[in-house]
Amino acid sequence: MKNPQSFETKSGTQDEIEGTAKNLSGKVKEAAGKALGNRGLEARGDREQALGSLQKAVGEVKKALGS
Repeated sequence: MKNPQSFETKSGTQDEIEGTAKNLSGKVKEAAGKALGNRGLEARGDREQALGSLQKAVGEVKKALGS
């Protein structure tokens, strides 16, 4: 059984892939929000894109450091 406070470390490649997926999902949400006039959805899309870009950058750093 795992310790509930432990966490698994993701590889750099996994972070890059997940970050790219979040970024794309955010773009879809942003576009849908604009098309529907839903500012909340548009803002969530913007936020998700930013988080995805950050996660992808973390993955790139991990890979550069050999993690």
